[in-house]
Amino acid sequence: MWQLVRPDAILALEDPMVKKVFPRYVKIANNEAVANFQICKKVPFEFTRSMSSEELWEAHKKLMKDFRKLKRKLDTNKLKFEEVKTPRYSLLDLKIMLVEEILKSCELCERRCKVNRLKGELGECKVGKVCLISSDFMHLGEEFFIVPSHTIFFMGCDLHCIFCQNWTISQWFESGHPVTPATLAKRIDAMKKRGCRNVNLVGGEPTPNLYWILRTLKLVKVNQAVVWNSNFYMSDKTMEILDGTVDVYLSDFKYGNDECALHLSKVPNYFEVVSRNHRIAVKQAELLVRHLVLPNHLECCTIPVFDWIAKYIKKKCVVNVMDQYRPEFKAMEYKDINRRLTKEEFERAVKYAEKKKLNFIT
Repeated sequence: MWQLVRPDAILALEDPMVKKVFPRYVKIANNEAVANFQICKKVPFEFTRSMSSEELWEAHKKLMKDFRKLKRKLDTNKLKFEEVKTPRYSLLDLKIMLVEEILKSCELCERRCKVNRLKGELGECKVGKVCLISSDFMHLGEEFFIVPSHTIFFMGCDLHCIFCQNWTISQWFESGHPVTPATLAKRIDAMKKRGCRNVNLVGGEPTPNLYWILRTLKLVKVNQAVVWNSNFYMSDKTMEILDGTVDVYLSDFKYGNDECALHLSKVPNYFEVVSRNHRIAVKQAELLVRHLVLPNHLECCTIPVFDWIAKYIKKKCVVNVMDQYRPEFKAMEYKDINRRLTKEEFERAVKYAEKKKLNFIT
């Protein structure tokens, strides 16, 4: 029984801060509201095979307005979900088509490698044309209101973090296991019945695996909250497609500047992209921000990240200030992070979160 391992999670959905920042997630977990992706399936899409990519995007823009109207009716109990007909083609089908178009010249993330993944070409993430996962299981180690969480670890990542704790998955030291959307969908249905409060899409990174994720959600029968557990380096097109499919964004806001991101994760233009996506995310869904405090990086990363959150999204998110850093993967080769975090460093981070009056947990 998960309750014995995580007693703090038993009444988590009654926590005042959780109910304030994640009201819809709480309702979905209690089957009092409908998950976004299930609503997507009810929005009709009039598909014709002659439609161009531009016409598909224009249709998406229009159907997202229909999605929001339907969602409001369902959330205010003006309409029952069971009364809405399931169309032959839906908004979710359209999103799948758009991702398939993107994969011909991939720009799911802001690296924009432009490789044709449908032909097996590989970009920075090394994710090809087959869905590969490392594992999936009921995760009890997440935040108290997220557990028990059905966590799916997808292979590959568009960042190359030298301290990655899941480096065998993200950097392909594992080969992964091929899995079909039908199999994953059955797993999600089964794990909901076992008591999981959500399906937690992580890795690695879910972004390169968006095509299979959407195809999986199309086949899921249960009403389950979707948690997008990501490094937040998604492209603007990916953010548009995620709108209406994700219920909770779970971000990993690592750095307060581009220099540290390039140094430790080998990724350019980090802060502009990730901060942009956070501002978009709070308009689309509910948001949990993780910040792993790194040794020697309080002034350059933790403080700027907390400053930005306080200025732009403070009331719209919960911040998990994390002290779990340990030198993993290649971290011992970098003098600035080749040791564990000190108690004093973490206390400074927590005091600064208090000073900025963030909604935070540790």
